[in-house]
Amino acid sequence: MRTTGTEPSAPAAMAWSVDNCTLGRAMAILGERWTVVVLREVFLGVRRFDDIRRHAGIPRQVLTNRLAALVDQGILRKVPYRADGARTRHEYRLTAMGLELQPVLLAISHWGDRHLADPGGPPTVFVHRDEECAEEVHVEVRCAAGHHLADPRQVATRPGPGVRPFEG
Repeated sequence: MRTTGTEPSAPAAMAWSVDNCTLGRAMAILGERWTVVVLREVFLGVRRFDDIRRHAGIPRQVLTNRLAALVDQGILRKVPYRADGARTRHEYRLTAMGLELQPVLLAISHWGDRHLADPGGPPTVFVHRDEECAEEVHVEVRCAAGHHLADPRQVATRPGPGVRPFEG
């Protein structure tokens, strides 16, 4: 095949390996539908196993597995409770690591609101908890200097301190 010299060069990202990609590692934990649904429930304040199962319609064994994985990863913690006359059970609370996922879930939810909502609109909105404000919240992308980046094309990728060369 003859080249004209106008073919685009390889993307810069081809120079580094993705073997230690933190996005890939995060998706290994979060990338399954039921995991995100469990997190949604806990963020909504639904923290007990039977309540999560009923509210979200998650099969019992799937919920057991997802909760165990989220606890093992340090995203949720188990907190014991006991109703009068019943055995001790656990509810699931977000850890500091789990709370850091809120902007991620808000961004996914807002994307779904824009592209996947029923004709009547999204089923939930997220608002500032402050009663004097109570305005809807949204996620923004800003650089460290404080510039708002409204267009995804304004973001570039560069090798970070943990980069490894691609040897493929």
